[in-house]
Amino acid sequence: MAAHPTGAGPDADADPADGRTETATERYDRNWNELLQELRAVQTGTQILSGFLLAVAFQPRFDELDPYAHTLYLCLVVAAGLATLLGLAPVMLHRALFRQHAKQRLVRTANRLLIAQIAVVSFIAAGVTGLIFDVAAGREIGVLALCIAAVVVIGFWSIMTWTGWRARLDP
Repeated sequence: MAAHPTGAGPDADADPADGRTETATERYDRNWNELLQELRAVQTGTQILSGFLLAVAFQPRFDELDPYAHTLYLCLVVAAGLATLLGLAPVMLHRALFRQHAKQRLVRTANRLLIAQIAVVSFIAAGVTGLIFDVAAGREIGVLALCIAAVVVIGFWSIMTWTGWRARLDP
């Protein structure tokens, strides 16, 4: 086996099948960098949806929203705020744990926060779909679009979770 570039041997719990010879610290650094890239991608979607929702309140037809559409809108704004906070939390956590040798805990927690953010953004997208159809095509079509979008989100998450677990079980 070739010497490790840093002079340290491969991590004892490294997976030899993945072809990497990295220490635990190197693996957590790599995982953290990958999480940051994913956070950047999700944050863009969060910003676009949040910007859309904030702009809606300043449109002339906003005052015409009935209580259902108005409530749906406000729920989506709250969810967008939550999604933004979930996206910022890993960075805030990194600042709080900086130089405390807690990268493993940081990566594990940031991963959970990112998954939660993706879930919230997915449901915001479904809600925005329902709101747009409600305003553009009427209540029945709007509720139908919201239900279909929610089923698609839940189905997608179910498939992704199942294939993720399946990938862990397959040799």
